[in-house]
Amino acid sequence: MVDARFAYYGHLFNTTQGQGAASQDEEADLLVGELLLEAVDEWLAEPASKDSVRLLQAARAQLAPEGTPQGVGAVARHVLTAANTLLSVPGLRTFGGWASAGLMVGQLRQVARYLRRGEADAEGATLDVRIRRCVAQYLDPSRPTIVIAHSLGTVVSYETLHAYQGSVPLLVTIGSPMGMSMAVRPRMRPQPLKVPDAVERWLNFWDRDDFIAGRPLLEKVVQPNRRSVRPCSRRVDSDGLLVHPAAKYLAHGRVAGPVVEAIEMATRS
Repeated sequence: MVDARFAYYGHLFNTTQGQGAASQDEEADLLVGELLLEAVDEWLAEPASKDSVRLLQAARAQLAPEGTPQGVGAVARHVLTAANTLLSVPGLRTFGGWASAGLMVGQLRQVARYLRRGEADAEGATLDVRIRRCVAQYLDPSRPTIVIAHSLGTVVSYETLHAYQGSVPLLVTIGSPMGMSMAVRPRMRPQPLKVPDAVERWLNFWDRDDFIAGRPLLEKVVQPNRRSVRPCSRRVDSDGLLVHPAAKYLAHGRVAGPVVEAIEMATRS
């Protein structure tokens, strides 16, 4: 029997941040700026039209202005201005499915808030700890578990599985920001990056038009586990719009095929 479970933790981002919220917001916005800056540099390294290059360079200048940002909310204003510029890049708004710059920044701020390791609750559990607990409760060490993780969920799953004692025949990561060498990877735990011992196979998929997914191959930067398992990164080229959402990745045969095979093998064992 196959049991599908969806680990949802979005509600944890809706809680108030409590004392020091303003400074925490600025810290998160600084990290969002780093995320956008690294993504812009990756896109500038790819062939693009003159209009795209012009807009990407303008966004880069807005993300890295000369001098020190002045006044409360200055960092947030720079980030939001740059996001508006980026959504003018041909195709970027529709590739990511963002209706506005505010929604784009809001999604990236969730990544930043997780990696900041702050926002402790009354018991002292930080936001990232509470999110991993939420995911861990859906894992069942009594039987093989296939894990499919998307976007920030790839970072959460990587960290959660390092404390997991069960069997994971297949880990699939899609649209992952783990390829970002400056903004994301150095902030992940544990370091150095290593495949969780529970994982028997790891497939990482990224779309060429996915602004969030870092391009570097994870197998070059993530060490193998004790089973000698390494990540295997594969590029997929989706047709049409909205390439970042999980549903678009999972509709691709190169992604869905290995998942179906792993489920069939797990049910036979």
